[in-house]
Amino acid sequence: MELSPFLEFVIGRYNYWLAIILMMLGLYVVVARGNLVKKLVGLNLFQVSVFLFYISVGKITGGTAPIYVDAPDALYSNPLPHVLILTAIVVGVATLAVGLSLVIRIQRAYGTIEEDEMQAADAGRAETPHAGGSSSGTVSGGAT
Repeated sequence: MELSPFLEFVIGRYNYWLAIILMMLGLYVVVARGNLVKKLVGLNLFQVSVFLFYISVGKITGGTAPIYVDAPDALYSNPLPHVLILTAIVVGVATLAVGLSLVIRIQRAYGTIEEDEMQAADAGRAETPHAGGSSSGTVSGGAT
């Protein structure tokens, strides 16, 4: 059975489609969710999609490891994208650790990790007068 050229084009590039789907899913989670942990999960989905895309671009069909052989016409795969992805994975894990530690600190300060509840708490704090200050907004203690 012969596939249509469009279907063959789509199936032949499934890794790129998967990267696009993961990227859009991660972006949606970051924008649509108010929970900070879910936002970090969305960022990680986005990050994994970039990793997948970068590795897909670096792969050469029929290419071998870049080890010197006596064949001058040998086709080699570029190792640089893979090395960069290894570095990016380490940076991503460190960033996730910092993000989770910030979420723990925010939870201790606000008692929640929901974005709308934190904004409501901040709005409530802004409306109450500070201790020792005047509520009229004038500055005291200065010469007039």
